[in-house]
Amino acid sequence: MIPSRQSRRILIRDLPVGGDAPIAVQSMAATPTTDVAATLRQVRLLEAAGADLIRIAVDSKRDVEALRQIRAETTARLSVDLQENYRLAELVAPLVDKLRYNPGHLHHHEREKSVEDKVRYLVDVAGAHGCAMRIGVNAGSVAPHYKERFADDHLGAIVQCAVDHCGLIDDLGFTHYVVSIKDSDPKTVIDANLRFAEARPDVPLHLGVTEAGMPPDGVIKTRIAFEQLLSRGIGDTLRVSLTVPFEQKGMEIAVGRELIDDIAAGRFRSVPPNFFDGLNIIACPSCSRVENTAFIELAEEVKRATAYADEHDLTIAVMGCRVNGPGETDDADLGLWCGPTQVHLKRGEELVGAFGYDEVIARLREELDALIARRA
Repeated sequence: MIPSRQSRRILIRDLPVGGDAPIAVQSMAATPTTDVAATLRQVRLLEAAGADLIRIAVDSKRDVEALRQIRAETTARLSVDLQENYRLAELVAPLVDKLRYNPGHLHHHEREKSVEDKVRYLVDVAGAHGCAMRIGVNAGSVAPHYKERFADDHLGAIVQCAVDHCGLIDDLGFTHYVVSIKDSDPKTVIDANLRFAEARPDVPLHLGVTEAGMPPDGVIKTRIAFEQLLSRGIGDTLRVSLTVPFEQKGMEIAVGRELIDDIAAGRFRSVPPNFFDGLNIIACPSCSRVENTAFIELAEEVKRATAYADEHDLTIAVMGCRVNGPGETDDADLGLWCGPTQVHLKRGEELVGAFGYDEVIARLREELDALIARRA
């Protein structure tokens, strides 16, 4: 039930991706990169679970030094997430097998430089060190230029951004790259990847529903997207993003392989009636950007504390870091993004305030009750 894919075949070190290669399953370390022991434990846990590729976030030179120690202790295939600091590429490239950059983050540093120059730098670094690349477009952090250009067409903005960056890399003669276009809404993931695959069927695609949330909802959301895309021959590598305790991150790999096997065998599961009706809680899967591990317990408590509102068509977003949190909570009715000691509570794009982890739930319920009352 997974037809032949039209994408070209690339290599991430010795891992073939695209074309007739098996669909690769990957995950991301969910611990602070500077905690070398914990991150190395995550790498080994994910490797033991069968991960083909493991991503680690790097946002500072301290992270780079930690990554250097991690690399010395493992032969696992590693991908690095450059976050908002693309300039670290030349320091991390000798230590990893793939560089991932987000076009929506390239404007944060050296604003006087053009996007084209920054992409050229990344391609030069990747080429010099034999790294593959990923253009990682995230619907919650769209580059300002595309938000302005496609003010009323969010889908068009993220797809065109991906297409344009493929063009930039193609013009530089680099071919070992993949694209990902992710969102917390599986319907957006489906539509965006279908549209991109129509425009660039040759480019390998990495699939994922970002911030899918906690099981079982997170698995269901991911299954919806994967069933619709893999069954059309779209998708060459994937990640299941789940909000689970660090010691259970191997679940992402197990679920990913299970979904591939089910789809290949034609074991599709119908979507429950009205699955997207009622209260929708989205939560990021946690990664090394999380500055307080209490984020996961907070997400679970949000789900418990708001269960009384499950019949209301509202979205609550729970994000674990300052990188994606502020932008990816904008579209939610209520959003929480977590810092080291405080949780920032938002009402749409408006900041309500910052609260301690032990007091934010009560404040969230006040806002939720007020929102329900206004709608009534």
